[in-house]
Amino acid sequence: MIVPMKKVTLFFSAKHHDEALLRLRQLGVLHIQDVEHRASDDIQQIETTLENIERILKLPELQQDTGQISEYDPGEIIQKILGLLQQKDSIQRELHEFQELSDWFERWGDISYSSVQALKESGVFIRLYLTDKSGLTRIPDEMQVMVAGTSNNVVHLALISQSEDVHLDFRQDTIPQTEPGEVRLKINQLKQLSDEINGQLGSMVAYRDMLTDYRTKLEKNLVVSRVKAGMGDVGDISYLQGFCPDEAVQSVQREADSHGWGYFVEEPDDPGQVPTLTKNSRFINMINPLFKFMSTLPGYDEMDVSMIFLGFFSVFFAIIIGDGGYGLIFMLLTIWMRIKFKKANREFVNLMFLLSGTTLVWGLLTGTWFGSQTLAGLPFLRPFVVDKLDSFSEESESFVMLLSFIIGAIHLSVAHLMAAARKHNITSLGEIGWVCELWFIFFLAKNLVLGIDMPGYAMTLLWVGLAIIIIFSNFQRNIFKGILVTLSNLPLSVIGSFSDIVSYIRLFAVGFAGFIVSSSFNTMAVGAGIDSVVSGIVAALIMFVGHALNIALCTMSVLVHGVRLNMLEFSGHVGVQWTGKPYEPFRE
Repeated sequence: MIVPMKKVTLFFSAKHHDEALLRLRQLGVLHIQDVEHRASDDIQQIETTLENIERILKLPELQQDTGQISEYDPGEIIQKILGLLQQKDSIQRELHEFQELSDWFERWGDISYSSVQALKESGVFIRLYLTDKSGLTRIPDEMQVMVAGTSNNVVHLALISQSEDVHLDFRQDTIPQTEPGEVRLKINQLKQLSDEINGQLGSMVAYRDMLTDYRTKLEKNLVVSRVKAGMGDVGDISYLQGFCPDEAVQSVQREADSHGWGYFVEEPDDPGQVPTLTKNSRFINMINPLFKFMSTLPGYDEMDVSMIFLGFFSVFFAIIIGDGGYGLIFMLLTIWMRIKFKKANREFVNLMFLLSGTTLVWGLLTGTWFGSQTLAGLPFLRPFVVDKLDSFSEESESFVMLLSFIIGAIHLSVAHLMAAARKHNITSLGEIGWVCELWFIFFLAKNLVLGIDMPGYAMTLLWVGLAIIIIFSNFQRNIFKGILVTLSNLPLSVIGSFSDIVSYIRLFAVGFAGFIVSSSFNTMAVGAGIDSVVSGIVAALIMFVGHALNIALCTMSVLVHGVRLNMLEFSGHVGVQWTGKPYEPFRE
C-alpha cells in the first residue's frame, strides 16, 4: 500500500534554525521540499569537493591495501593530490607531443635539423614528401630524389636540390626543429617524472579511509545546506515545508511543541509533489529490487500494484525461461549467494528463490530439463508432466499459446477490477465494461490465431461491454456529452486492448525459442556420437557454451518481455504511470 502523507509547515526563530534542523534531522521523518530556490556558494563548494574526492578515490593508485593515516587535514590532502594529478596530466600531454616527434624520427631516421639548416646555408636544400607508390612514376628524371622508406603503401621521399624554388607536387612533411637525441632525452626525463608522481600518488592510499569518511561527512553537510537554501524567511522567522507519513505526524507535533515551534498540518494540495512511500509485507517487498533497478515508483495518487506485479512477474519469468534445469541452476546460485554473502540484499535473494521455484515448477509441468528429452523421460520426473504442456508434444504449442492468451485476459481484467475498486462513483462500472470487452477480445484472438470457435455468449460480452463503457466510462450530468467523449476514444482503445491481449503470445514465443535453442545445442553436441575422449570434451564444451548463451538470452528476454507486460500493458489498463518520487526523509 501507499502510505498516506500529510503536508507539514514548521515555523521557528531564524537565529535558532540550525538547532531546529538538528532536531528534525534526529527525528528523521520529514521529507522536506524547497520553499524557495536560492543559489548557495556553500552548496557549490561542497559539490565541487565531492566531485574531486570521487575522482581521487577512483584512482588506480588508491585501490591497494596499506596502512591508515588520519591526523591530516582532508582539504590539504585533496589539494595535494589534485596538484599531483595536474602535474601528471601536464607531463602526459608533453610526453605525447615528444612521442609524436619520436615516431617521426622512427619513420624518417635521425635527421638533424641543424645539419639540414647548415646545408641550406651552403645552397643545398632538402625537402621531405609523402606519396603513394604510383606517385614515383610522376617524378621528373632530372630531379634528385631518395626513397627513405615505405610503410602502409606510403612512400617517404627526400628531394635534394640546389634551388629553393624546386618542389614536388606531393604532400610535404615538415622537419621538426629539434634533434633526435634531445627528443629521446626529453622522453626519458618525462617518464621518470611521471613515475615519481605515480609513486607519490601511490603513497596517498594511506589517506583513502580518511577521505572516504570525509566524503560521508560532506554528503551529510550537503543535505543540510540544501535544506537551508530551500527554507523561507519572513523577518526573524524561518519556515520550511515537507511531507510526513500520517503515523509520524504526532512525533513532529510533539517535537514542535517541546521546542516552541509553530506548525500546521494539512492534506497535500498537489499529489504530484508528494513523495511515495510503500508499505507491504516482507513477501511482497521482494519485488522492490526490480523496482529499484528500473527506477520506477508509482505516483502518490496512483495504486501500489506490487503484489500483482510480483505474482504475474514470477509466472512470466517461469514461462520465458521455460526450463526446469535453468531454474535449478538459478536456485543453486541463489543458495550459494545466500551462504557466501551474508550481507547480500535479502529482498533480492528471496525474489530469486521465488523466481527459481516457479521456473522449477514450470519445468516439472512441461518436462523441460536442459532441452533434453532423455532427462524429461526419467521415471522420477515424468509423472509431473502435464500432457498438454509437454514440450516434446506437438499439442503443447497450441495449448501454451491459449494459456498465454488466458493469462493476458486475467492479467488485464485484474487491472480493470483494481481500477474499478479505486473509483468511488458510478464510473467504476465502465471498468467492468472493459472486463467484458477484454474477454470478448480473448475469444476473438483465440479464434483468429488458433482457429477455435467463439462461444455463443462472446457477442453478448461484446455488446454488453460496449454499452456499459459508452454509458458509464465518462458518466456526468450531461449524459450525452459523456457518451460523445467516450465514443471519440473508443475505437483506438478497443484496438489497443486487442493488441495488448495478443501481445501476451510473446510468453509462448520466447519460451519456445529458448527450448528450440537448447534442444539444437544438445543435437549439435551429441548428434555425431561420442566415441572418444576428445569428442566427449568437444560435446561437453558445446553444451556448456550453448546453454550458457541460452540462459543469458532468456534472462534478457525476461527484462524485455516479462517486465514490459507489467510495466506497459498491465499498468496502462490499471492507470499507473510510475511518476512517483521516493520518500527521502531528512535524517542522519
